Amino acid sequence: MRKICPQCGTVNYQNPVPSVAVIITDEQGRLLLTKRSVEPGKGLWCLPGGFIEMGETPMETVIRETMEETGLEIVPEYVIDAHAKINGFHGDVIIIGYFAHVTGGKLTAGDDAEEAGYFSVDDLPELAFRSHIRFIEKHFNIEIKTIDFGF
Repeated sequence: MRKICPQCGTVNYQNPVPSVAVIITDEQGRLLLTKRSVEPGKGLWCLPGGFIEMGETPMETVIRETMEETGLEIVPEYVIDAHAKINGFHGDVIIIGYFAHVTGGKLTAGDDAEEAGYFSVDDLPELAFRSHIRFIEKHFNIEIKTIDFGF
């Protein structure tokens, strides 16, 4: 059921919040992760990313969020996949997963990232979000065994 204005008939759509995440690897094939300094998943690791702002494309968001959280300049190359989290911490969220390569900057944790670093996909820390796990699994063609935190 959607809310409709009884006077003009305009539908008030309540849509999921759009967001992005990005897989970035270094020369050794290690995966860039950030340690969250905020909820949900505070203290756990995740891919760089965040919510799409008004007037911003998903690719612009990937570039901005990566710079804010890691200090790195990137060029997004392609979409890996898209996932949804229904009734989560921030309500319903759509997450678009990208792959990108670094073109400049210096790795420095910032914004809502407490730490940032590269990890071997064979030895990943605890990850905060199922959607990020799915992007990693699809990109690297692996299966990650992890605790289900429900984020």
